[in-house]
Amino acid sequence: MDLPTLLTDRRMTRSFTGDPVDLDALTRACALALRAPTAGNCGGVRMTVVGPESVTGYLERATDPEWRAASRRVGGLSRAGALVVVTSRPTDYATRYGEPDKAASGLSDRDAWVVPYWHGDAGMATMALLLLVQDAGLGAALWGNFRHEDRVLEWLDAPGESLFATVFVGHPDRLDPPSSSRRRVVPSPAERVRRHGI
Repeated sequence: MDLPTLLTDRRMTRSFTGDPVDLDALTRACALALRAPTAGNCGGVRMTVVGPESVTGYLERATDPEWRAASRRVGGLSRAGALVVVTSRPTDYATRYGEPDKAASGLSDRDAWVVPYWHGDAGMATMALLLLVQDAGLGAALWGNFRHEDRVLEWLDAPGESLFATVFVGHPDRLDPPSSSRRRVVPSPAERVRRHGI
């Protein structure tokens, strides 16, 4: 599928059939997604592929019992065929920008970054993964780092990393309750593009 079609057709899938996905193919897609831009060639983003038997364990750490009891979507999400947990290593960026060719930036201290590039790099790699998953005929949902980062990182055994988001991957069952966000009126993509000096 061509890129404009992938972008136009992309939707979040929050309810899955429970059918298996090819974990080897997903692992290769993650490696390809990590070819997205990375500041200073840091290579500071990581993707962890989690199999279907661990999806419930992830949800238990990333959410609260009260949320799971009240959620319309927890059942559909728990049937995902896999997860990809996207993390970054902020110290890699501080170290890289302290090296001789980057030291003049003054970014060898993590707190000096106005825009933390580790989040930008993670976002670009995640978007690439979402498009690759869609191109493979699967559905995906982006689950942001809402809360309980420490619990998720401990579960992953990823000390020193920063949780960006988790991508739920699987076969859509088309039973996802509609998102209330879809009812919001927002400017169209074309209306959000500005021109300056041209």
